[in-house]
Amino acid sequence: MSVKLPDDYFALFNLQPVFDVNLTDLATRYRALQRDVHPDRFANCSDAERRHAVQRAAEVNDAFQTLKDPLRRARYLLALKGIETDDETDTVMDPEFLMRQMDLREELEQVRTQQGRDRANALDHLRRDLVSQFDDKMNTFRNAFIDDLARARVVVRELQFLRKFLDEIGCALEDT
Repeated sequence: MSVKLPDDYFALFNLQPVFDVNLTDLATRYRALQRDVHPDRFANCSDAERRHAVQRAAEVNDAFQTLKDPLRRARYLLALKGIETDDETDTVMDPEFLMRQMDLREELEQVRTQQGRDRANALDHLRRDLVSQFDDKMNTFRNAFIDDLARARVVVRELQFLRKFLDEIGCALEDT
């Protein structure tokens, strides 16, 4: 009763491997696939089949989480093309982008010294600015993925910086 799932996340959900994914369609396909592979459906099967069902359900979950998140989806699309974005030894980045990141870090440190409503407002303003930058970079990736994979890789690495910084701002907002 064991079912082999496709290795490609897009194939798993019967989607084209493109950046722009209809998230509603993806969620619908996810729920249908989860119904098919859910471990409860294999409750009366052998231990091995139940373990496989748990593994398949986890794989479906991971595929869904990857494809629904635009940054993870971008990294995954590049990986399908054989382009890795987590090369720890590749530290070359656009100097202008890095300078902007340093400026943002300084701004965040200044905001952290503020109190009460001023701090919350400044953090929210910084967050909105970064969300806008993130969205702009996603559009840049969308275009670069079509005709300049080397540029798309650089953009994904920049998006990773922005995402991490957005997470830091989110934590700072929770602390206010």
